[in-house]
Amino acid sequence: MLIVQKFGGSSLANAERMRHVAGIIADAYIEGHDIVAVLSAQGDTTDDLLKKAHELNKKPSRRELDVLLSTGEQQAVALMAMTLEEMGLPVVSLTGRQIGVLTNTSYGMARIMRVDTQRLRLELDKRRIVIAAGFQGYDRNEDITTLGRGGSDATAVALAAVLHADKCQIYTDVDGVYTADPNRVTNAIKLNEITYDEMLELASLGAQVLMNRSVELAKRYGVILEVLSSRERKSGTKVKEVCRKVEEMKISGIAKDNDVARIAVVGVPDEPGIAFRVFNTMARSKINVDIILQSYGKDGTNDISFTVPLDDAENAAEVLAELGEAIGFDHISVDKNVSKVSIVGAGMMTASGIAALMFEALYDAKINIQMISTSEIKVSVLIERSLADLAVQAIHNKFFG
Repeated sequence: MLIVQKFGGSSLANAERMRHVAGIIADAYIEGHDIVAVLSAQGDTTDDLLKKAHELNKKPSRRELDVLLSTGEQQAVALMAMTLEEMGLPVVSLTGRQIGVLTNTSYGMARIMRVDTQRLRLELDKRRIVIAAGFQGYDRNEDITTLGRGGSDATAVALAAVLHADKCQIYTDVDGVYTADPNRVTNAIKLNEITYDEMLELASLGAQVLMNRSVELAKRYGVILEVLSSRERKSGTKVKEVCRKVEEMKISGIAKDNDVARIAVVGVPDEPGIAFRVFNTMARSKINVDIILQSYGKDGTNDISFTVPLDDAENAAEVLAELGEAIGFDHISVDKNVSKVSIVGAGMMTASGIAALMFEALYDAKINIQMISTSEIKVSVLIERSLADLAVQAIHNKFFG
């Protein structure tokens, strides 16, 4: 059996945890499996490297940042290979270039184009444990590239897909996917299974267990993921196409996202094409827009409100101010004191009243809803940030008791 395992930075933070992870890898190998282990950089290595870069250059080029940041994963795989060597096991560490991860040329946020498996298969045929650097690859110019947030997860899923692995195990600090953050919600329930679509929504809406890019890849290529604890040996949560669930379980999880800001364009002329010009301006500035609300005034003007990532709020306000000189509106307001709370579940498609239950929970907790967004399997609301944890607990109590 071929198993791809992925270990995050916190699982590798120090020598003790490195040895513990080495034990997990060794046990699987000794059982007779072929192993490809994908590693992130240890602990806070990436943040430390970024700090060093900005001490010397406030605006370093993305290319040189990729060269620098890729060393974090290279350090981790070399140290893990040394640890397994000490245990007497055959092992080889490989960089993103050596495992054949070809990407596009977008430094800092590269996308995987293809994977050349020749070197990987050669090492596996020799019955070596392959320790692969996640988060990195190379482009057509032979430059080092990094894959951005969640890059190591994406590396693991891509390798599992091209190698036709029997399992792709994602080891994290938690022992699976829960109905809510178990560190904040006292009665959170661990799920045995969850669908790709549900996991993708939860990941996109703020759940930190898996990054949405890796879930997208897994769904596209039919890779079944298993989320496991790197600290405890117990069963985790499987992420796959179809899941068996209790009939009464209408939602699978609740997510909170503090990385949002609310932009309001007030007093917009009520004319055709205005909304297009507002959101085309966002698109040209590469600013993602989520929840949108347009309200009609009595004076022939409209107010357009929408959410953007928190880091993009100031940029959004600046480019809209420039647009305002052309189309004319009263003012722009930016509210960073908001959170997006969402419920997700495939069962919502066949059950009525799910949104009403969510809104009732918020009403009972005396929490005001500012904006609402819905799809077939999710309902999101925008609320005051200080009330987000209270909202998640109240909603969880309403659905799960």
